[in-house]
Amino acid sequence: MYFDFTDEQKSFQKKVCDFLDKEVTSGVIDESESGLGFGTESWNLMRKLGERKWLAVSFPRDYGGLGLSRVHSFIVRDELDYRDALVVVKGVGLIGVDMAGPVIMKHGSKELKENFLPRIAAGEIEFALGYTEPDAGSDLSRIEMWAVEDGDDFVVTGQKLFNTCCHFAQYHWLAVKTERDRSAQKGLSLMIVDLRSPGITISPMWEMSDTRTNVVFYDSVRVPKRFLVGEVNRGWDYMVSALNFERMFVTGGLRRVLEDLIAYVKSKKSADSSDKDLSIRHELAEMEAEISIAHSFAVRVACLQDKGVAPSYESAALKLFVSELYQRIANLGLEILKPYGCLRRDSKYAVLNGRMERLYRSSFLLTIGAGTSEIMRNTIATKGLRLPR
Repeated sequence: MYFDFTDEQKSFQKKVCDFLDKEVTSGVIDESESGLGFGTESWNLMRKLGERKWLAVSFPRDYGGLGLSRVHSFIVRDELDYRDALVVVKGVGLIGVDMAGPVIMKHGSKELKENFLPRIAAGEIEFALGYTEPDAGSDLSRIEMWAVEDGDDFVVTGQKLFNTCCHFAQYHWLAVKTERDRSAQKGLSLMIVDLRSPGITISPMWEMSDTRTNVVFYDSVRVPKRFLVGEVNRGWDYMVSALNFERMFVTGGLRRVLEDLIAYVKSKKSADSSDKDLSIRHELAEMEAEISIAHSFAVRVACLQDKGVAPSYESAALKLFVSELYQRIANLGLEILKPYGCLRRDSKYAVLNGRMERLYRSSFLLTIGAGTSEIMRNTIATKGLRLPR
């Protein structure tokens, strides 16, 4: 089945494209490509989208959105990704809008909804994921960051790793252990933490793609109990829900890379005249087909969300397909560009502004973050194919 947009959705897409073509400045793109996260230009674009109620377009009107479908939300994210705007990790959306927001909407208290959702939708705040620890990555049931109840607060101590947005986000979407005696998946809780709280130390780590991520230490950090998301010890369920949204990858960035490669081949500036190389033609055509499949797959997952279906194995399959597709297109790009594709953007001989070289290095992260490819295949096997564990 071919999943296409309705006439109304196509009209909305055109409005979004016209707006972004005007508002996505070179400064916004430079911030996305810098690996440093959001700067002034990105925050300005976030707020402009918020003013139009397009940043969180699927939020209810009472909370700063337009109450439109998840497909409309996909359209906004996909067009941003195509233009390399508000991108920290290729294909992945905003933490506040696309991951924390939907979980707060479904499980958060009235106070949390009123406090955070309008500010998320307005582009005033962003969240950072606080899941991974030195001994808890793919298996989040091994989280050891400990939260102890003390009056109206939780007192949190421990360490998080690879928390990429912490140096520019305002809040931490934090998973902690709240009951040691319960099973690994039954003693976790989710809470929202102000990253300016006393006792938090954020130290930079640099990925191989030159993207900044962080090590975060909590030393007896006090978190008000009213910032608990949902019920205590139910964090595992909420994390699974958030991960299903996190794995809702978009394909705009893939489309843009393919268009750039096709334009390069057509330009006949390649020393080996690869525009006449039949194998390159076939590989580009195959990539076009795969990106079309990925796009239809992504729209299908958004449609399932609009129908109230929690797409567990479907979002895992989408994430697996898109993340590995990024690696394939990065390899194809280096094959087409030859040695010039390995040059960084600061080289006078770099082609396509050196983007292919960084894409190649960053593509490895996509098959690790939000669940490794191996975990995705396990999810597809057990939940999709119902195979025994």
